[in-house]
Amino acid sequence: MSTMHAYLKRIKDVHQHVVKLITEKKLKEAFAELGELITKTGWELQSKLKELEMSYNYMLGYTRRNVVDPKRVELHRRLIRDALAIADRLQLQMIAAEPCRTLYFKIQDRLKKAAVPYTLENVRLELETYTENYTAAELPETENEMEQLSNIRKRHEEMQTVLFEMIWVSPCWTAEEEVEAKQLLESDLVSTNDLCLLVSAVTLSLVENFDRRKLLLLFDAYNYKNNEVNQRALVGLAIAFELYHTRLPYYPEINLRLSLLNEDETFAKSLNRVQIQILLSKETDKINKKMQEEIIPEMIKNAAPHNRLINPDENEEDFNPDWMQDIENSAFENKLREMNELQMEGADVYMSTFACHKGYPFFRTINNWFYPFDKQHSLVAKEIAKSTGGTVIDIILESAFFCDSDKYSLLFTLMQIPAADREIMAGQLSEQQIEELTNRENDLDPMKIGSSRKELISSQYIHNLYRFFKVYRHRLEFTDVFDLPIHLNEYDFLQESMYKPELFKELVDFLFRKEHYNDAIKIYRILLKLEGDHAETYQKLGYCYQKEKNYEQALEAYANADKLKPNNAWTNRHIASCYRLMTEYDKALFYYKKVEKKQPENRNLLYNIGSCLVELEQFDKAIQYFFKLDLIDPDNIKTWRAIAWCSFMLRKNEQAICYYDKIMERNGIAPDYLNAGHALWCSGNMKKAITLYTQSCKLSGSKSLFLDIFNKDKEYLVKNGINEYDIALMHDLL
Repeated sequence: MSTMHAYLKRIKDVHQHVVKLITEKKLKEAFAELGELITKTGWELQSKLKELEMSYNYMLGYTRRNVVDPKRVELHRRLIRDALAIADRLQLQMIAAEPCRTLYFKIQDRLKKAAVPYTLENVRLELETYTENYTAAELPETENEMEQLSNIRKRHEEMQTVLFEMIWVSPCWTAEEEVEAKQLLESDLVSTNDLCLLVSAVTLSLVENFDRRKLLLLFDAYNYKNNEVNQRALVGLAIAFELYHTRLPYYPEINLRLSLLNEDETFAKSLNRVQIQILLSKETDKINKKMQEEIIPEMIKNAAPHNRLINPDENEEDFNPDWMQDIENSAFENKLREMNELQMEGADVYMSTFACHKGYPFFRTINNWFYPFDKQHSLVAKEIAKSTGGTVIDIILESAFFCDSDKYSLLFTLMQIPAADREIMAGQLSEQQIEELTNRENDLDPMKIGSSRKELISSQYIHNLYRFFKVYRHRLEFTDVFDLPIHLNEYDFLQESMYKPELFKELVDFLFRKEHYNDAIKIYRILLKLEGDHAETYQKLGYCYQKEKNYEQALEAYANADKLKPNNAWTNRHIASCYRLMTEYDKALFYYKKVEKKQPENRNLLYNIGSCLVELEQFDKAIQYFFKLDLIDPDNIKTWRAIAWCSFMLRKNEQAICYYDKIMERNGIAPDYLNAGHALWCSGNMKKAITLYTQSCKLSGSKSLFLDIFNKDKEYLVKNGINEYDIALMHDLL
């Protein structure tokens, strides 16, 4: 991290600390902190802070004298809002004081130096003029007409950049600017793509600095008729709610707009969906790792189904089969289906593919990261005009697989390939393959996968945002919204709409599937309050606690599940597993035995019962379970180890040696050679025992480690007839 970025982080941390004090109503402490920070910023903020302190001191004085003031609460809220405004302005001034200017202030400086200062009104007029000119333009035939159309496009793109930049770096809007922004949003002549940039610029500006008027514009944009615009606004609202959830209750205008939306069930469902989509994007690094290390290699191998040795899982922390459908055994089919499922749920499976293709000049302009894919963009139109194989390119560029940012990357990458090679590539795709591409695209049709057009738009827009915050060359100057937690269901100002069982279920299903067990625990506990006791909810709650290693709470949840759904094999097995992990083997054995009545041939179960019996030193009973397991699965080295150890503890050394020989022929490890040496020594074959001990020491990689383990086994050797003096001699001999 550079010095500038470290400085930015320090300032933002200080700002967050002061905001926390203010929103917690600790104004005395907040004023003291602001007073220390404000000394170098000039008289204006100092004067405003002194006015606030004076007003607050009057309020404290009236409170001390018990003076009744019906407007005290509203005055308190206004003081909090004013203090937040000072803290926000102070943060910007402190960043501006840094000698190395950030992109934000470089653009701000450039806009201030413009020959004719732009306003939202004259930008709107320019954008409206473009729409009229472009609509009136005839289909170009001559080079001159094409050049004229290209110039119209380029002028439009210049104005798009001005629009985006002036909104992004603008301080808090005035009432006049708010009106101009609404006029821009409501103009019938401003294109949808331009309005998309307007919404994204407002969102990015809110990430930089709170502005209630910009936030109110997002509410207006959410009610806009076009889905491309209203879904961007919805994502912007979700981000703003997360960033500013502590301060929003102090703004009456915002609370009024929220109260209206809270009455709309569609809003709550849509906001919950966007929350899940953002959480899914936070999984992108994990998904990319899985794609690179598991899914793609397996698909390349195109492995055929084959039999595998199934080893029992000691932890037994498997999903309840009642919760899921059975799956096929083919490794290739599983990975292919997994990739399809990730795509269908909106996972970002192409981030790693396209992250390295964001170096084109197109991406040096900040607003292009947020621009919907547009074939009329001058750079795109220029490339498409000279391309061949149009059908294939059209299929790819209109695909629902790729977000706008990736479509631009893909187009510019394809255009790097010589035209002749592109033509060959296009020619190699038969009509059947093109049809398959089209059909595969149709499989992602939102209506066919039970989704909606809105869901697809918001998902792809979030992917655009993810690329900006993770790949853009100036990304470290921004607050990465994907590093923030997102808990919209928890905030008081959204409770009226979001605090509903059906929404919590959607959210917790996602959290559970993605193994966010700690977050899922909170939601399951809320669901139990809202819906009452349900066995499956308690099962899943117990499972989450178990995965978090909170075994006592897990047992409590499983006990509640058992009351509601008695003698359930899955519940009893997991109760047993918790007791085993708590080393309460007698209790674990009790519950394993209950499951055994229903599942007498379950290999994992037999192994775990045997393991508990070993821990309870009931080796004669334990070995019977391992023999049974050996009959069911006769080629399992794990079972052989268990039989060999029980045989040794029962002083059946020849039997132990027989099984250790089988293990060492297959794939012996250091403990196998050590234990085999014990059995040989106890049977009288000291010479071979020393040989195996020596081999175990080599495999351990450390003589001290080997001797430490050897010494810990002293009690077992004594039980098998070796006296302590001989053990001491063997220790020194080794």
